[in-house]
Amino acid sequence: MLTINKLIPGGRGLAAALLKRASTVSLDWDLRQKSRLEATDSTGRALGIFLARGTVMRGGDVLVAEDGSLVRVEAAPQPVLVVRHCTEHGTPSDLLRAAYHLGNRHVAVELKPDHLKLEPDHVLAELLRRMHLIVSEERAAFEPEAGAYEAPGHAHHHGHAHEHGHAHEHGRAHDHGHPHDHGHSHDHGHSHDHGHSHDHGHSHDHGHSHGHGPSHDHAHKG
Repeated sequence: MLTINKLIPGGRGLAAALLKRASTVSLDWDLRQKSRLEATDSTGRALGIFLARGTVMRGGDVLVAEDGSLVRVEAAPQPVLVVRHCTEHGTPSDLLRAAYHLGNRHVAVELKPDHLKLEPDHVLAELLRRMHLIVSEERAAFEPEAGAYEAPGHAHHHGHAHEHGHAHEHGRAHDHGHPHDHGHSHDHGHSHDHGHSHDHGHSHDHGHSHGHGPSHDHAHKG
């Protein structure tokens, strides 16, 4: 078995001649989401694919085997639902509305200018038909948008990382509007207000407690 542990997205940087000579491996969407699997390429070689966790293979990506040989990934045709707008009772914007509702359900969807593709689901098919869309079952390569699975796995991760960056750096830990707000915790108009706690007109008022007028006046008269 030939071990593969490297992937070049889209075969970027590789000469066209090398890509033409490369063998191919045809995988459906479910298999292309796996980072550990066994497969057979177009020359009959057994492949042991071991990629970084979370890696998703796309049609056109190139795998690099331990012996330096290249294997080009192809998106295998598979059962899909193809969704098109009804020219008689609908408008192209119906597809946008459908994509919105499918996105809310975290459904993996491939977006095309004139149709949508998703994996077979009879409940979703009925929902889309009620939206006056035409839904047909076909076999085709399936390349859903990144947000529904992989880059939502990474996007979701980074989204939280950056969110906490704001929440802790600006909203809480360093937010001068709350925990370090000089208008509250260090407000000199309250805790250190010299008009109250250190008001020299009361506690140190020389006109009362230390007033030289009243206390020494009798001494001069006696």
